[in-house]
Amino acid sequence: MDTADTTSRVAGPRRLVEALGAKVVNGTAYVGGVFLLQVEIIRWIWRSLVLRRVRFGRRGFYAQVIRVGVRSVGVITLISGAIGLILALQMAPPLAQFGQTETVANIIAIAVVRELGPLVSAIVLTGFAGASIAAELGTMVVGEEIEALEAHALNPVRFLIVPRVLATALSMVVLATFANLVAIFAGWMIGVTLLAIPSGVYIHSTIEQLDVADFLTGLVKALAFGGIIGTIASYNGISVRGGAAGVGLATTRTVVLSILLIILTDLVFTSVFYALGWT
Repeated sequence: MDTADTTSRVAGPRRLVEALGAKVVNGTAYVGGVFLLQVEIIRWIWRSLVLRRVRFGRRGFYAQVIRVGVRSVGVITLISGAIGLILALQMAPPLAQFGQTETVANIIAIAVVRELGPLVSAIVLTGFAGASIAAELGTMVVGEEIEALEAHALNPVRFLIVPRVLATALSMVVLATFANLVAIFAGWMIGVTLLAIPSGVYIHSTIEQLDVADFLTGLVKALAFGGIIGTIASYNGISVRGGAAGVGLATTRTVVLSILLIILTDLVFTSVFYALGWT
C-alpha cells in the first residue's frame, strides 16, 4: 500500500511536468514554423520584385483580393459606422459639461485613425480571410493537392501562400482606410444632427487634429495586421493533420491566435510610436 501511494504521488507531478514540457516543445516548434514560413514568404516576394522571370501566381492574388477584401466591405461598413455613432454619443455628455462638445470630432478622428480603424478591420478580416485561408489550404492538404504540386516541382509557398498573404496585407490597408472614413462620417452625422455642432466646425476640427504621422501609424499597423492574419492562417492550413477534424481545428486556432497576436502587436506598435513621439 505504501509503495502504491508513493508511486501515485510521484506519477502526478511527473505527468504535470511532461504535459508542461510538451506544451513548451510544441509552442516552440509552432513559433519556429511560423518564422520559417515568414522568411520563405519574404524571400519569394523579394525575388518576384527583383527577378522578372519569377512570379507568384497573380491570378490567385486577384481572386484572393476579391474574396478577402471585397466581401468584407459590408461588415466593416456596419461595424465602423456603429463605432463612430457610439463614440459620438458616449463622448458628448461629459464634454458638454465643460462646453467642449465640438471636441467630439477630435476624439473620434484620433481614436479611429490610430487605433480602432485598423484594429476593428483586422478582427473582421480574421473571420473572413483567416478562417477561409486556413480551411482552404487545410482541405488541399487533406486532399493531397499540395503534394501533387510538389510532385510537379511547383513550390506551394510561391503559388498558394504568397498570393494569399499579399492579398490579405494589401486588402487590410485599404479596408482600414475605408473603415476610418466610415467611422468619421458616422461621427459627423451625429455631431451635426444631434449635437448641433456646425458642419464646418466639425470638419475643421477633424482636419486640424490629424497629421501625417497619424495616418502612417494606422497604415503601418494595418499592413502588419494583414501580414499576421495571412501568415498564421497559411501555416495552420498547411499544418493540418487528421482530416476534416484537423481542418476545423486549424480554422479555430487561426482565429484565436490571429486576434491575440493582433492585439499584442498593436500594443507593441503603440508603445514604440509613443516612445518615438509619434503621438
